Formats: sequence, C-alpha cells, structure tokens
Amino acid sequence: MSQKQSKSEAVRSRLGHPVIDSDGHVIEFEPGIISYLDAVAGPRMVDKFKTWADGELFTWYRVSAEERRRRNLIRPVWWGMPAANTLDRATATLPKLLYERMPEFGFDYAVLYPTLGLPIPHIEDEELRRAACRAFNTFYAETYGEYADRFTTVALIPMHTPEEAIEELQHAVVQLKAKACMFAGYVVRPLDGGHHKPRSIEPYPFWLDAYGLDSAYNYDPLWAKCVDLKISPGFHSGGMGWGSRNSISNFMYNRIGHFAAAGEALCKSLFMGGVTRRFPTLRFAFLECGVGWACSLFADLISHWEKRNRVAVENYNPAKLDRELLFDLYSRYGGKVVQQGLQQLKTRPPMLEEDREEISMRDEWAPCRIEKPEDIRDLFLPKFFFGCEADDPITSWAFNAGGNPFGSRLNAIFSSDIGHWDVPDMSEVLEEAFEAVGEGLLTEQDFRDFCLTNPVAFYASSNPDFFKGTAVEVEAEKVLASL
Repeated sequence: MSQKQSKSEAVRSRLGHPVIDSDGHVIEFEPGIISYLDAVAGPRMVDKFKTWADGELFTWYRVSAEERRRRNLIRPVWWGMPAANTLDRATATLPKLLYERMPEFGFDYAVLYPTLGLPIPHIEDEELRRAACRAFNTFYAETYGEYADRFTTVALIPMHTPEEAIEELQHAVVQLKAKACMFAGYVVRPLDGGHHKPRSIEPYPFWLDAYGLDSAYNYDPLWAKCVDLKISPGFHSGGMGWGSRNSISNFMYNRIGHFAAAGEALCKSLFMGGVTRRFPTLRFAFLECGVGWACSLFADLISHWEKRNRVAVENYNPAKLDRELLFDLYSRYGGKVVQQGLQQLKTRPPMLEEDREEISMRDEWAPCRIEKPEDIRDLFLPKFFFGCEADDPITSWAFNAGGNPFGSRLNAIFSSDIGHWDVPDMSEVLEEAFEAVGEGLLTEQDFRDFCLTNPVAFYASSNPDFFKGTAVEVEAEKVLASL
C-alpha cells in the first residue's frame, strides 16, 4: 500500500530471521458466513443463528439497568473492532489485502484466529453449534486457502463431547485440509444437568469442564486423534462472566485478566489430569492470555507438590498427633475457655482434625505421576505455549531464567491480535513488540525465540510439514532440526 517503509518493516529488515505471528485475527465477512451456513445447513439454521446472535449480542441493551442487575447480565464487549483506521478494518476482512500488506507488518507468516467465530464452539444448542462450526470452517478454508504460503486460518472445534470434537476435527483436517485448530477452552455445564436458556439471556449455576481433571467425559480419544492427525491444539476462550468478572456496567472490569483466567483453568486441568503425561508428544497453546499467570502456575505447582506430595502430605495426618501430649499442654497452658472445653475434646476430636480422607485419594498428583519436582518441569515446560501480545510488558518473565524454577524459560509466542480494538495500527505491532529489546527486557535471542523458534516448536513438533510450502519453510526446517 504505502510506499514509505513502516516502523515494523524497519524492524523486520534488521532481524536475521523470519517473524511468525501466532495469533492474528480475521473479521469475518458476515454475508459470506450466512451464505456458507445456508449451504451447509439450510435457511432454518440461518434463522436460528441470527436469533442466537441477536440474543448473545444485544439482550443487555434491550433491558433496563434494574433488569440487568436483577438478572446479573454482564456488560458485553462493545466497540470491539477497529474503526478509526478503515484500511486496517478492511485488511482484517479481505485476505487478498492482508496478503498484500504482510511485508508492511513485518510478518513472514501468520496463524489467523476468528472474531465472530470465537464464541461459536461454545453455543449451547448442539444442532446450531455443530452446523455453525462446519460453516465457519468451510468459509475459512475456501476464502483464505489460496494464500497458504503467507497465512493459515484455524478451524473451530466444539468440545461438548469427545465424539463431537473428533468428528469436526476429522472433517476439518481431512476434508478441508486445516493444519491449525481452535478448540473450545472449556464447556459450561449446568449444575443440575438440565437444559436452560443461553447464559447470556438467563444466567444459571454452572461448572466448568476443562477436559483434564474431573471431566464429564474421557477426552483421551480426542487427544489421541490430535496426535494421529498431527494437530497441536490451540485454545482462545475467555472467562468473562466467571467469578468476579460479572460487572453489569463495565466491560473493562470484566475483560481484564479473563483470557488468563480461562487459560490457567484449562492448563492446570490438563496438567493435573495427567494429559501431558499420557500424551508426551502433544503440545497445547493458550492464546491472548499472556504468560505471567503461567510463570506463577509453574512455580505454584512445584511449591505445592513439595508441601503436599503423597509423602509430605502425611505431615498433616491427624493420626500423627500425640493426643496425650496435646491435652497435657492444653491443661497446663490453656485459659478458662480451653479448660472448660477439654472434656469435649477428649470424647470427640476437633472438626478440622477428623480423618475423613480415603487413602486412595490422598495423592492428588497421581494422574500425572509426579515423583520429583523435575517431573513437573518436564511435563509442563515443553508441552505448553502462551500467546503474548506486543504491548504486554510481562512477556519478559517467560525468558527470565533467573526468576523461574530450575532456571527455566517458558514458551511465549508472538501474538499480534491484529483485527481487534487493541491494535490501533497494524503496521506498528512488530515494532511495539521489539521495543522490549531496546528497553533491555528481552535479548535479540529472546525475541528470535518469541517470533520464530517457539512458534515452530509448537506447530512443527506435531507436524513437521506444517511450514512446508510457506514463506518460512527453509528457516523453519533449520529450527526444527535444532530442537
């Protein structure tokens, strides 16, 4: 477009390596989506989709402030796409224009995630959810497929059951030739197991199924299918509406930290559920959530295992109490209240000291078979990847070996988020990310790992041909050979 070199082009020209964007965003052309849904499932499903979208997006606006409070309707995303920069808005929608502008952004290759498609795998109506995923995936494949040397779109994978996920995954990879997929990061399941209106319309008590620990289903067949089809699962689900993120008036209050909350819930569930132990070659990525929470989780897992592994936890076993000594100390040092209650303690132990724990449930690390702290390192660090945006100052924590257990570096991957409101100028994203090098937060080697080595490790470790035929094929092969 512009003949003048952009700031990001200038950065790319001085780098000695390609740049892979692991999380750009398209803004789907709505009439195109509707056309594909009609072709896939017919006009009845189009009407159903429009009704769902209307309720999902606009219910909050139709009711009074009093009704919002009564029903606890959280304020949804508003003004969530770029508007001041018309060229960027069109770029996010038109693959030919995006392809033309990739050098201006300093990007050699990009993995593109959805915008309108983000909530689609979470639709509660099964018929609509499955039809919509199929339509969106067909739209992505046929609209963006001819530009495969510079970018690829992800396929949407619903996760309400393993069978549903496997069916769409098989179709997306085999029929549509998808090589990257976005799996729903959790399933909202009603506490009573019943059927309800969508939560956006009428909230109800629920629990979050994150597939690894305490899941309603065994998702191992899905992970096995991912290995078979050479797919590294990516997740891009948010946590707005969870816990305290339920303001009825303030979108920013609901948004801040919500991707991190969803990423942590899923990552912890997969790890504690032993998924990375049972599927050692599988890699998982958590997008748009940063890496600060992951640094904390990694350290927390180690410190908590050290205090509550199956041997150490016996330090808190009430059976170890010397009750004779305890009552003697109570008698000699206790005041009036203690003296009055001693007889009661002798006939019944305190509530918090009763031994109700079954032996089979005392080792909470059993699913991932942790025997030493290094096991946590080996089952966590190589398996998980974390999407970090250009303006995130916390990214450097991933590369701060001195501040992480075992001198570790976590797998942060560059995520531009182009196409969304928090990117006012697409041509400045790479330059903004590179500022961390100038500020001494990242070394140039760190930046190379961020933009090249870690993305290659995530995608090509499962599928060595992932970058074949792309603009980064040669460099990706070199990186893969060195891993």
